[in-house]
Amino acid sequence: MLRLMIIPILTLLIMACGSAPAIPVAKDTNAVASQPVKFSGLSAAEKAYYANAIEPLYQSMLVRTGFNGSILVAKNGEVVFEDYRGMINFKTKEPVTATTPFHVASVSKTFTATVILKLMEEGKISLDDHVEKYLPNFPYSNITIRQLLCHRSGLPKYDHFMSGTETVAVKVRNKRGKMVTRYKTVKSPVQITGVASNEDVLNYMIRYRPAPEASPNRRYSYCNTNYAMLALIIEKITETPFPEYMITNVFRPLGMNDTYVFSTKDTANYVPSYYPNKSPYRLEKLDCVYGDKNVYTTVRDLLLWDKALYSGSFVSPKSLELAYLPYSHETRGIRNYGLGWHLIVNPPEPTIVYHNGWWHGNNAVFKRLIADTATVIILGNKFNRNIWSAGKMSSVFTGRPDTTQLEEQDGGQ
Repeated sequence: MLRLMIIPILTLLIMACGSAPAIPVAKDTNAVASQPVKFSGLSAAEKAYYANAIEPLYQSMLVRTGFNGSILVAKNGEVVFEDYRGMINFKTKEPVTATTPFHVASVSKTFTATVILKLMEEGKISLDDHVEKYLPNFPYSNITIRQLLCHRSGLPKYDHFMSGTETVAVKVRNKRGKMVTRYKTVKSPVQITGVASNEDVLNYMIRYRPAPEASPNRRYSYCNTNYAMLALIIEKITETPFPEYMITNVFRPLGMNDTYVFSTKDTANYVPSYYPNKSPYRLEKLDCVYGDKNVYTTVRDLLLWDKALYSGSFVSPKSLELAYLPYSHETRGIRNYGLGWHLIVNPPEPTIVYHNGWWHGNNAVFKRLIADTATVIILGNKFNRNIWSAGKMSSVFTGRPDTTQLEEQDGGQ
């Protein structure tokens, strides 16, 4: 932590002496780019400066904690730091390389949400449409596409009700003696066997109608069911399986040639992620549900995604303005959620747009400092909670120490 604090302080001191690259100051404290961003090039000296500032943070925060994965840090769309470490498969000893795809878990939601915005721009969907318009047998009423995107649907969590647990509402008295609603997780019978698909999730809800956590738009509750349903809606609108649509219409057009969506057809080629002791996670029944997770990609491909968002080449800046707005105003603190993006909203500082990920031994960071046109991408397949903390090396670009404590649930999966 001491070293993390020292780097930004040194950054400011060097800047004051005029020998370091100027760190841009955002004129608008919102993270919204109303026009496509045109990057200015970095000099060799600027790249070296950033690399030298990041290296000690990388060593202390990741390498010394057993990091197994890949990291890429970019400024103005250019790589200023990159490294690949360890193995993607401990059984075969296959090393991690620049083309090694990692399961990025809930970072996948950034793709699902942005595709919905793309379909909105094409006039194929409205964010205020109700879910049953596209999924006629959907058993919960008055839930909109927007509420799925920003986790305000109140839907029950499929990763609970299809795994033998469910969330139930109970009435209790608070410290003031007032009756309030609280939520707790209880055991429930497991109703499925084998590997489940998105259709299985929907059919389970149709058949058993697990209790919702809240009424639509009542409150924010991070829920993977929302994005599993969004993937089905994309399939319905495009008449194309979600993994195929993503390859054809998103990944390959953007040059993301090492990126794909894992599904039931890929189970024979499943490569496990790992516990910290290197023992593997086995394929489990919820491992083929996509939309909320299951994008496999590389740090370089995620940089291409990042640049496409900056440039407005995939969706317009106006659509991204919607994605970067905070929708959970009843939530206290500086953390909030947009449409497919976590937000750190702490005026007068610029808003930070990010998504973490966690599924089995995979955990990921995709942190975008839009006001500073800087990005931190960290992917790992041997569980290491320091990966999330290492997102704080973004302080190299802001000149301010990052004291934000991001909890695991911020990453979703």
